[in-house]
Amino acid sequence: MNKIGFDNEKYLKMQSERIKERISAFGGKLYLEFGGKLFDDYHASRVLPGFKPDSKITMLTQLKDEAEIVIVISAQDIEKNKVRSDLGITYDMDVLRLIDAFRGYGLYVGSVCLTHFTNQTSAVAYQRKLESLGMKVYRHYPIEGYPSNIPLIVSDDGYGKNEYIETTRSLVVITAPGPGSGKMATCLSQLYHEYKRGIKAGYAKYETFPIWNLPLKHPVNLAYEAATADLNDVNMIDPFHLDAYGETTVNYNRDVEIFPVLNAMFEKIMGESPYKSPTDMGVNMAGHGIIDDEACREASKQEIIRRYFNTRCQVLKGLADMEQVMKIEFLMKQAGITVDDRAVVSQARVKAEATGEPAAAMELPDGRIVTGKTSTLLGASSALLLNALKALAGIDDEAELISPTTIEPIQDLKVNHLGNHNPRLHTDEVLIALSICATTDDRAELAMQQIQSLKGCEVHSSVILSPVDVNVFRKLGVNLTCEPVYQNKKLYHR
Repeated sequence: MNKIGFDNEKYLKMQSERIKERISAFGGKLYLEFGGKLFDDYHASRVLPGFKPDSKITMLTQLKDEAEIVIVISAQDIEKNKVRSDLGITYDMDVLRLIDAFRGYGLYVGSVCLTHFTNQTSAVAYQRKLESLGMKVYRHYPIEGYPSNIPLIVSDDGYGKNEYIETTRSLVVITAPGPGSGKMATCLSQLYHEYKRGIKAGYAKYETFPIWNLPLKHPVNLAYEAATADLNDVNMIDPFHLDAYGETTVNYNRDVEIFPVLNAMFEKIMGESPYKSPTDMGVNMAGHGIIDDEACREASKQEIIRRYFNTRCQVLKGLADMEQVMKIEFLMKQAGITVDDRAVVSQARVKAEATGEPAAAMELPDGRIVTGKTSTLLGASSALLLNALKALAGIDDEAELISPTTIEPIQDLKVNHLGNHNPRLHTDEVLIALSICATTDDRAELAMQQIQSLKGCEVHSSVILSPVDVNVFRKLGVNLTCEPVYQNKKLYHR
């Protein structure tokens, strides 16, 4: 399993110091565009073993007396009921979730900004809802010719038409439910208004990936390309940084392509641009937190393989296309890996072939691999879960942790009363049954105590799992992949 390759404490200290330096450099006020996920950056924690998923928000709490948060949401996304695929909730609902989450950390949320606002009916209703909840709401409007028509954009008829977001603290964090919300435009609009008022302020960008001071083809940066295959992001050498400083750094295509436009905007707003390259705009110190490069390389290679399987499954569900798969296949070639480098894949395939039924395999923290097969009582994932807990607890593989007399009444309830066609127990049902047995059986109790040890384990299934099983593995912190095939040939899968 993964060794620690990242010093989280060192990273947090360096990151907060870098942000304070940038605030000072701009005379005491900084608009910081936050990219990626603030609360649950599991991608970063997988490719940088030792990185805590909540590192960004932890870092912000160290600056909470100086920071206020503005959440940006596109009115177009409200109108379209755009959904966060990882959470299954709409962007407008996610804004409320984010507000609650920030407040839970003691952070001040100053306002919400509705971008791309054209009096959409649902956006107007949403503003009323937010205001009834006590939130300040501001509107920003589309600008014709954005982002190339700089004379119009940086004028009273461009950014000048946007409502000025009133802020009171030195660090203004601009974040959003997802990409395309208008975070950068919001920052630049605010700079325009601040300078019109004679207030000095600056802009910086905080995104973890790609890591600017790692090589272009480092697996950590390749894993970022795999993670954003749907956005068609491409890592590239920052030509502006190389030209200005003679130093090779890595950025991604969108930031490089837009930089000349941004540079011109900065010059028009501030008199001169504070930056010579897209890399200059960033404040990311993640590369300095790596303490074991080989551990991070290996973890990133595994992430690329996981992304490959997940994208293959998304194609089957109609949620991705084969171009994304081909891109990740190319990244795998660049990293020098195949699916066989994921140890659980071959084990699950061998078990499935031997039994003629769906099977699954799990790699435990000590490197052992256990498998699970389909039976009349349990699905392969449920059997795998029990087998893994037995192995971790040192319980004999043949031991019966849940007796058939406990399972059968649950099956009867599922099939004869709740209308299910599949009598086999899902992973959540197995864990509930095991927890009941643990009240009277010492071995079951010992197995239950091992659940926390499953976090970070690798699992592969020979078929696409049900949403229930996927959700349980996610909650357990298990890294799951599936073969891009369904268990049956039906067109409708629940």
